[in-house]
Amino acid sequence: MTAPSPLDTAPQEDAHAPRLAVQSTVGNAASPAAIRRLSHALVGTKPTSAKTQKVVVEKLRAALAAIRNGNYALGAAQAQAAIKADPDSGLAWHVLAICHEKSGEVIAALDAYQAALQRLPEDTDIAHDLGRLAHQLGYLPIAEKLLLRYLAAHPGHAEATNNLACVLRDQNRYPDAIDLLTPLLEIEPGNAVLWNTLGSVMNDRGQVDQALIFFEEALRLDPALAKARYNRANARSPLGDTLGALEDIEAALPGAETAYEQAMMRMARAIMLMGLARIPEGFDAYEVRLDPALPDAMRVAVDAPRWNPKTEDIRGKRLLVVGEQGIADELVFANTLPDVIDAVGPEGQVYLAVEQRMVGLFQRAHPRAIVGGHRAVRLEGRLTRYMPFVQELSDAGVRMDAWTPIASLMAPYRPSVASFPPAQQVIVPDPDRVARWTAELAALGPGLKVGLHWKSLVMTGARAAFFATGFQLWQPILTAPGCVMINLQCGDVSADLAAAEAAGVRIWTPPIDLKDDLEDVAALSIACDLVVGPGIAGTNIAAAAGARTWMVAAPDDWHLMQTDRYVFYPEVRIFKRAAVDGWPQVIQDIRTALDAAVSGDWNTV
Repeated sequence: MTAPSPLDTAPQEDAHAPRLAVQSTVGNAASPAAIRRLSHALVGTKPTSAKTQKVVVEKLRAALAAIRNGNYALGAAQAQAAIKADPDSGLAWHVLAICHEKSGEVIAALDAYQAALQRLPEDTDIAHDLGRLAHQLGYLPIAEKLLLRYLAAHPGHAEATNNLACVLRDQNRYPDAIDLLTPLLEIEPGNAVLWNTLGSVMNDRGQVDQALIFFEEALRLDPALAKARYNRANARSPLGDTLGALEDIEAALPGAETAYEQAMMRMARAIMLMGLARIPEGFDAYEVRLDPALPDAMRVAVDAPRWNPKTEDIRGKRLLVVGEQGIADELVFANTLPDVIDAVGPEGQVYLAVEQRMVGLFQRAHPRAIVGGHRAVRLEGRLTRYMPFVQELSDAGVRMDAWTPIASLMAPYRPSVASFPPAQQVIVPDPDRVARWTAELAALGPGLKVGLHWKSLVMTGARAAFFATGFQLWQPILTAPGCVMINLQCGDVSADLAAAEAAGVRIWTPPIDLKDDLEDVAALSIACDLVVGPGIAGTNIAAAAGARTWMVAAPDDWHLMQTDRYVFYPEVRIFKRAAVDGWPQVIQDIRTALDAAVSGDWNTV
């Protein structure tokens, strides 16, 4: 296992799976030009002895030949042999990094690039390659520094400028990204890659209609640019053209340049299939979320085989169900738990691993299961989920017969939209806590108690476009007569609350940690008359607990599956936001509905 590095600090998503990343970073470390540069550098290698030099040159020539032939496994083996002969060969580490990257082994590639740069600190090509990979893995400040370093040596380099714009975009620095791209586009108006990246900036900014124009221009200039076709798909979908978007994804897939790009495109295709209610096809395709080419794909540490529901009878077995992705995903996919508990039967046993903060909530809802918490660590750079309670059971002689990721239960148990159950409590709050919070809210005086969420805990990159960009947009809701606003928003929202107070709006904040005290968040949601917000972890907790919930949905939210409801929580009321400038209208729609609710009419739109 590699030692921890400063790059081992990427944040994890705490809501639904992240929005599919736009594809705009460019660069091929194994291009013919790159391999020629490495071949020329090979001539000047100076290992510790003539004998060592002969071995290193021989192995690296073989590695470069393997790369030219697309045999990256053989190239990696030859590069490792060169490193064994001379561990200080920066060139050998660089070649190994390229082989790992082209094989989709991004974490191993990252380590090798770092080793190469340590040995060849003046090699700006390594800095560029490492910057690209750091960006892919979400290490944005590091990527920015590396790309700036390259551009200092190669000012005006189109590829590096493009990639730096992508890094700025993903830090929500949209004006900076536009200012970087615009002068280069004036010089190179025929550069399809730059138009594609400019489109990606507009897309992340929430200006999907403008983004579509730039993606179209990129494809006019280069119809074979798979990145632009994939990006156009992700713009067409929220604009209502899901079938056209699916066609674009399927056309883009053959042009994916890396294992990562292909996995992202396959993920987009799976989500579109689910959104079109093409299930279980879409659920089967969604298995791509576990593809190791995705940096945050989950790996599970458990001494048991994975269950195949298509071929194996689970009755009478001990089955471990492992929650995955974020809190909202665990809650959404948990609607299948009653089915799998029935499937193992009274002679079997379901063990459920969920977010530690949710254990009690799930255990009360599913008393026939044994519920424990999972933990996540990065081992060799990969997100690995392990279950301490399962290890304790194993130490006591209780072994799992099989395990399954929780989302993989959808295909066997939800083959159609009609197979989804009616309203159910996925989680059950502690009744004593519910009673306590009901009394606390009553003490606030008369009025409809409205629990409020307004943004995700993670607001980087494309996710920011999914939420109202300024808290002031919520003013029509905050000032609704006859309502008492209850802050349920986790994270540091002190600036938002101070702005509301300065405007004369009172928002009551409970004396709990809204991020960690999820038992209280669930109970407080039930105690409220209503919970309102976008589809994040908090609103999913409310909906899963059975609280009256109004949820703002993105225009192409796949959870609706061609219906007018959130099929996982059929009693949740959906307010669908338009793709372009949709927030003001959806806020006004909620305000209208709030006014009606205050007067006793809960059904007015």
